[in-house]
Amino acid sequence: MGVYKVRVATGNFLLAGTFSSISVTLVGTHEESDKKPLDNCGKDFNPGAVEEFQLCCRRWLGDIVLVRLHKEPYSFYPTDNWYCSFVEVISPHGQTYRFPCYQWIEGYRTLELREGHPGTAAEGLAGQRQARANVACCLSMPRWKEYAPGLPRCLAVENVIELDCNTMYSFTKTTNFLLRGGNAQVELRLKGFLSCTNSWAKLDDINKVFCFNKTPITEYVRAHWREDTFFGYQFVNGVHPMMIRRCKELPCNFPVTPAMVASSLGESSSLQAELEKGNIFLADYKILEGIPANTINGYQQYIAAPLCLLHLQPSGELVPIAIQLSQCPGPDSPIFLPSDSEWDWILAKTWVRYAEFLVHESNSHLLLTHLIDEAFTLATLRQLPMCHPLFKLLLPHTRYTLHVNVLARTLLLRRGGHIERGMGSGIEGTKVLMAKGMSCLTYASLCLPDDIQERGVDCIPNYYYRDDGLKIWSAIESDAHVLADCELQAWADEIFREGFLGNEASGRARPSLGRVMRGSPAGLGVVPSWVGGGVPGCSDCEGLSGLQYELGAWMPNFPASMRNPPPQAKGTSSLESYLDTIPEVNSTSIAIFVLWIICCEPGDSRSLGTYPDEHFTEEEPKRLIKAFQGRLAQISQEIQERNKSLPIPYRYLDPLQIENSTSI
Repeated sequence: MGVYKVRVATGNFLLAGTFSSISVTLVGTHEESDKKPLDNCGKDFNPGAVEEFQLCCRRWLGDIVLVRLHKEPYSFYPTDNWYCSFVEVISPHGQTYRFPCYQWIEGYRTLELREGHPGTAAEGLAGQRQARANVACCLSMPRWKEYAPGLPRCLAVENVIELDCNTMYSFTKTTNFLLRGGNAQVELRLKGFLSCTNSWAKLDDINKVFCFNKTPITEYVRAHWREDTFFGYQFVNGVHPMMIRRCKELPCNFPVTPAMVASSLGESSSLQAELEKGNIFLADYKILEGIPANTINGYQQYIAAPLCLLHLQPSGELVPIAIQLSQCPGPDSPIFLPSDSEWDWILAKTWVRYAEFLVHESNSHLLLTHLIDEAFTLATLRQLPMCHPLFKLLLPHTRYTLHVNVLARTLLLRRGGHIERGMGSGIEGTKVLMAKGMSCLTYASLCLPDDIQERGVDCIPNYYYRDDGLKIWSAIESDAHVLADCELQAWADEIFREGFLGNEASGRARPSLGRVMRGSPAGLGVVPSWVGGGVPGCSDCEGLSGLQYELGAWMPNFPASMRNPPPQAKGTSSLESYLDTIPEVNSTSIAIFVLWIICCEPGDSRSLGTYPDEHFTEEEPKRLIKAFQGRLAQISQEIQERNKSLPIPYRYLDPLQIENSTSI
């Protein structure tokens, strides 16, 4: 005979409490208790409450390894949901056991919680019963479905109302998201921009879109967008800073001659000399070749697959020195140079910026941030039990990921959605582009150090994306010995099968756990697609989301479509033809509207390294988390100090600016 004390914590936020009847069953290594109701005088389980109940048991149960929570109807009260933070059990001998929960319990059901210390849950009768429970729960597990051929599989729901409470946006986030979008649409409609299908009458008129939402960066972009140095700067510190690579020899389909670039390189050097020094870089958009173009406002749009050659000057600045707007050289595909007429050169650079938009939004953003992240999230929820160390570590980095991805598929990637109305590739072209990106995706390319080395960009000065990203990468530590367990193996296998579609060429992730974690968007990885696309939640959706708006609010710097084909001869461009080529008024407004919506977290945000839920109860993980947070704080301070002297502060990989998960 003994008295067990049971402490139950309810989440401290709106509607977290419950009117349901809550009972508990304690499972020990020796015995299992009877089902006992948790009922004190008055209303129990209010938001923010930590309440204690006493349970009398006829026998000692042994070490408590499992708690079974039963949520059942009470009186006439309707069905509700309850957010349970944790359950603590204190034995008659004074020993404390903690069972983390931190999730919504929807409707009426029984939830089994395993003890917080890994290893104990697999012992004795409780472990066997839990294994059977895991199999039984498969019917209610999130399920996979194919979204489109050649793309990672996704959650099998059609809209957000099918999501459970644990994956949906909070009330605060939902409200702020709707208000942000609603206010922006009202502003655009009042100005008449969404219904105007004309070309812009003059460039300065573009500044009227969201004129109340200017920032120092948007104004800097508007003032400097024509400059070659700013154009080059965006290849290393822009929204898509993982495109360029060192050029050791010119591609055969890009016949740039020494005479063409002599004036750009100066009298004291030559093209061959600069190639040998490692000062020539190439941005090749071959992936855009053959992508079907969209129709917007009844007019055909156009897509090019340009090549852009850049030179690293002695000053440390990157500048473009040659641009070809197709992969097939010839009389109809001239090589544009800085010495050409003003609008020929501006138009050529705009086509490159347009290529940047398409590749960034389709592959770095949608594919490598959102869709791959969803694969990690689903595998984590399906394959790892709640007490697994990797589950505890990854869970904060999966927050709201499923909700935002379902939103993207229902609002952006649908007929009549924003992509179809404002993006040159449209829905079908975007899917084809993502599938091409998926076919050549490798695990190594998701690991920042490997990517930096493979592209040969380790020596470019003032490459803040690289420098800040590597600092965060190196701050991440993981314990590799758990790789041996079968649950982690199943997790990795499911990601390979459903996320990477079983493509052996991608390379199975079988390195140390630290590398698996860093390379996973849901983990702590600084990957090219997230830290610009890259840190956990610093998906470019998260870390560089603000940069998308700041670089794209001035549309000529980051156009979403082009209405005329690339010029086939020099000397044919003018301001008038330029205005007739870049997006018209309404499609410009739609594209900037989308960038504005995703430019920052709409409330309820958590920065990188934030762990408000105490899933880890052991001292060693707590110590490691604290050390990680301390290193992030140091990195943040270093970045802020450096930014004081920069004309364009690079704050996008400041850990304080990085969202902990892909959630917008």
